[in-house]
Amino acid sequence: MTNERLRSAITGAGLSIDQLSAQIAVDPKTIERWISKERVPHRTHRMAVAVALGKDDVFLWPSTLSDPRTQSASQAEFVAMHPSRGSVPANTWTSLLDQATESIDLLAYAASFLHDSIADFGPRLMDKARQGVQVRLLFGDPTSEAVRLRGEEEGIKHLLAARCELTWAYFAPVLTVPGVTARQHGETVYNSIFRFDDVLLANTHTFGAAASQSPIIHVQRIVGGRLFTTYMQSFERTWDRGVEVSKQEVA
Repeated sequence: MTNERLRSAITGAGLSIDQLSAQIAVDPKTIERWISKERVPHRTHRMAVAVALGKDDVFLWPSTLSDPRTQSASQAEFVAMHPSRGSVPANTWTSLLDQATESIDLLAYAASFLHDSIADFGPRLMDKARQGVQVRLLFGDPTSEAVRLRGEEEGIKHLLAARCELTWAYFAPVLTVPGVTARQHGETVYNSIFRFDDVLLANTHTFGAAASQSPIIHVQRIVGGRLFTTYMQSFERTWDRGVEVSKQEVA
């Protein structure tokens, strides 16, 4: 069998085998064997290829998932667990926001705490986008069945839909800034995800409990780890199924 994931990733990165060879200091024939004979390279080379192609090494070589060093890297990604979202200090959120230089991704139903308890969150986010940070907002469609059901489960019924509407109204000015994109979703949210560059906070959703009363997992991306990648794959799937919105649609 051939490693079509690796072949496709090289092409998708706009590289030839010779160009990749020069970047990672490996003979082109070795890379050809990785593809044509599905050979699995040593971990050092896997990590170098993953960085060069912008892909997870386990995606390129799925058989390495059980590698003890991959498991160790995943464990190292775990930084801390907060017993509830409410126990995360407000300055943690502002610090992560202010320090971001590349990407900010927010996934939730409403995440109304962002504008209820964090001073100037919207203007700070707008400043980041103006500085070149890619911002993606992914919040609930107030009319969706998923939002209705979650409201029922939390015991607040229609109030969750109202919070979603409030969130979209609050973020309407943010959508006018270049670099900010937004989508509504109607998906089940198992974890609200708040990503700031290589740091990710995942707010677990517990049946019958408000998100604010459920734990937050703090993850720091490490090359070769799986936690950060797993959560971001969830974000990307939800993003792909979302519907793009504009300021005019939510104003």
